[in-house]
Amino acid sequence: MNPVVKVYTNEKDLETDVNTLKDQGISQKDIYILSSDEAHTAEIVEQTELENINYNRKDIGGYSYKEDEFLRKLEILNITEIEAEKYIKEIKQGKVLLIVTDQRIKGVLK
Repeated sequence: MNPVVKVYTNEKDLETDVNTLKDQGISQKDIYILSSDEAHTAEIVEQTELENINYNRKDIGGYSYKEDEFLRKLEILNITEIEAEKYIKEIKQGKVLLIVTDQRIKGVLK
């Protein structure tokens, strides 16, 4: 199954949605945050008081270009290459991705 992906420009909206997921009982192992700035992502993770949702720090190894690394990470989460390229453009513009692999949340995030 494909994960649910939502793109954010506003950190407060992202934090609200992560807290909603937490309240819905979604496991942190099913929640990923990905951005172009690892420090920024770590800050968001800290503010949401969840550990292990920072997908920036997962080492999948061996990529010389950040874009290739993002592409591989998104593909690991069953996001097609075409979709991944679209999301990478969003990341490059400074936006943050919330990726949720638990299908119970379909319709929860708007």
